[in-house]
Amino acid sequence: MLPERSRSYFRASCKPIADPTLAEMGKNLKEAVKMLEDSQRRTEEENGKKLISGDIPGPLQGRIQNIGEQGHMALLGHSLGAYISTLDKEKLRKLTTRILSDTTLWLCRIFRYENGCAYFHEEEREGLAKICRLAIHSRYEDFVVDGFNVLYNKKPVIYLSAAARPGLGQYLCNQLGLPFPCLCRVPCNTVFGSQHQMDVAFLEKLIKDDIERGRLPLLLVANAGTAAVGHTDKIGRLKELCEQYGIWLHVEGVNLATLALGYVSSSVLAAAKCDSMTMTPGPWLGLPAVPAVTLYKHDDPALTLVAGLTSNKPTDKLRALPLWLSLQYLGLDGFVERIKHACQLSQRLQESLKKVNYIKILVEDELSSPVVVFRFFQELPGSDPVFKAVPVPNMTPSGVGRERHSCDALNRWLGEQLKQLVPASGLTVMDLEAEGTCLRFSPLMTAAGAPTNQNRHGDQTGTATPVDTSGMSTLPLRRDSPMSQALDQLFWEHCIIALNSHNRPIMLGPSPFSCPTAFVS
Repeated sequence: MLPERSRSYFRASCKPIADPTLAEMGKNLKEAVKMLEDSQRRTEEENGKKLISGDIPGPLQGRIQNIGEQGHMALLGHSLGAYISTLDKEKLRKLTTRILSDTTLWLCRIFRYENGCAYFHEEEREGLAKICRLAIHSRYEDFVVDGFNVLYNKKPVIYLSAAARPGLGQYLCNQLGLPFPCLCRVPCNTVFGSQHQMDVAFLEKLIKDDIERGRLPLLLVANAGTAAVGHTDKIGRLKELCEQYGIWLHVEGVNLATLALGYVSSSVLAAAKCDSMTMTPGPWLGLPAVPAVTLYKHDDPALTLVAGLTSNKPTDKLRALPLWLSLQYLGLDGFVERIKHACQLSQRLQESLKKVNYIKILVEDELSSPVVVFRFFQELPGSDPVFKAVPVPNMTPSGVGRERHSCDALNRWLGEQLKQLVPASGLTVMDLEAEGTCLRFSPLMTAAGAPTNQNRHGDQTGTATPVDTSGMSTLPLRRDSPMSQALDQLFWEHCIIALNSHNRPIMLGPSPFSCPTAFVS
């Protein structure tokens, strides 16, 4: 948990509010939620039945979800924002300033980001684009007067990891009006460390080369949880490198959520010292229509205003209102518990996967990683068990290709089956260049919207959920093979773990791997 000083400060800041407008709004929040529930209940009684997804035509059919009271609180913030915007200018200014300052202070305390500022935005990448503008204005003093002529004489360079989100570099260039040569793609490790971490030594070489060519190293985007497998860059080492060459360090990724926990890995904890970070508390907490947040540190308010990170318009400050209401509704303990719970789900899945042979897990930090990526593999004759399914040199390329294709097809089929069994689990199937087809489980992005009952796994019997085994006819596995037995063991274990992140029960029966017709002879 957080230090007691931060916890007591957060609670103290949530005490009854002196401002009469804020006090009245807080007093009527529960009444507003109750009115919404009563209105829906009366509608259902008049119709003589409860509302189901089939009653709604068009694209909304089948997409209605129970968002809970905390979700209603976030949605209520948008309605209140429209009401607050009609107040007189002076009262509106005071109210919006208080909402923005409170939310900023709470987030900085929760995520260990001392003396930071916050920018709230709807598009997740928008915060990074604004940070890039701020870095440009900070490093090019004459940019406001001379514009892009200054950049032409000394081109800026933005460094992105090869494991960064697809399309991020193109988005930044489009938003900033920069040519693509201003982007520098930093490769990941190939020999030592994770193959999904940025190669720090190679990055330093790139920086030195750019300086020799008369370019200006401007900004580095590091990952605290890559988009694919959730690995964290060596942020502490990157911070030292950025300080040495005067580069702005920005961090993003799902692992930033663990900064709110009592135990934080050293690599993620180093993100608290970066120049800026972007977070998405909406998915983490299961809150709909809550903006993303970019925390940053800068001493010049004039530059932040020019970069678009701050605004004098009170309506822009109201973007923080849904999160302001939700934080007060959840409280510090409720906020931390949701993130802690998602990490526990990932750890439980890891524990089950370790008990099964023929499983490769791509998890960087087993104690706190909120993302689990795994795949089945079939150990090849003569392969090195340390490197798991890496063939020996005497194996023909065609044989390697067949085995790789078979394992990829199996993992792809299994992922589709699990997604059909538990649609809301958030399980995704992805293709990695080195590992092949893998399954990704990230409960932090899905479990908050469907709270977990920790005691619901096990003792689930009954009629089996229909499973399509027609796709298994092309997989070269025998029924009595160790691989098929491992699949049989893991299939329902993984389903149980995934089911624990949701309230919808599914009765489990025989595994499809037990069916003789599912395998070729």
